Amino acid sequence: MGSDEGFFGERVAAFYDQRSAGTSDPEVVRPVVDVLSGLAGDGGALEFGIGTGRIALPLAERGVRVAGIDSSEAMLSRLRAKPGADAIEVALGDFADTRVAGDFALVYLVFNTIFNLVTQEAQVACFQNAAAHLPAGGRFVVETGVPALQSLPVGQTVIPFRADPEGFSFDVYDVATQRFSSQHFYLVDGRLEAFPVEFRYAWPAELDLMARLAGMRLEHRWAGWGREPFADLSRGHVSVYVKD
Repeated sequence: MGSDEGFFGERVAAFYDQRSAGTSDPEVVRPVVDVLSGLAGDGGALEFGIGTGRIALPLAERGVRVAGIDSSEAMLSRLRAKPGADAIEVALGDFADTRVAGDFALVYLVFNTIFNLVTQEAQVACFQNAAAHLPAGGRFVVETGVPALQSLPVGQTVIPFRADPEGFSFDVYDVATQRFSSQHFYLVDGRLEAFPVEFRYAWPAELDLMARLAGMRLEHRWAGWGREPFADLSRGHVSVYVKD
């Protein structure tokens, strides 16, 4: 996920599938896999930040050859324990620069994971690494959020976004550096424990320029996996880049 296990080490991996269960619901996963399987065809797909296999496993079940890269051994151990994982080639390393042998019709990076690379240099390298795995006409798909700066009054830096019986979460923005952190607090064995994770946000136009630097261009941008039109108030985007 990043250059080392960081946030996604054993402490988070132990609860990751449980706490992200909603994103693994079939009605959430199905449209993602529909799009990705259509783009991969019979040319194979490579996932950057494969994690515990939320998308990779159902994609492989569709008959797509799937490989993945992740820097967290703790997350990969959960993936390897799941049915169907034997069909997926996995590499341990930073997806900004780790290579997997062969070409793929599709490289994909979902669920805001591009922002887990916390420098512009690393994000640029990620686009270059994606392009290096693609033949001409291959595609790189990025799903991520639109920075929530429209929700920040002047001078405010904190946006709360979760409060439930298990705890609460909020984002802290530094607009001068394009950095933000998600501060997650969970009740664990009667104690409130902190699970902070760092990000670097980028506007869609900046990601488009990274693609250009890597020899790719924007082919589609949707507001979601249902191919909804991307608009002013869209909270996220699915961007499809094609290698020239």
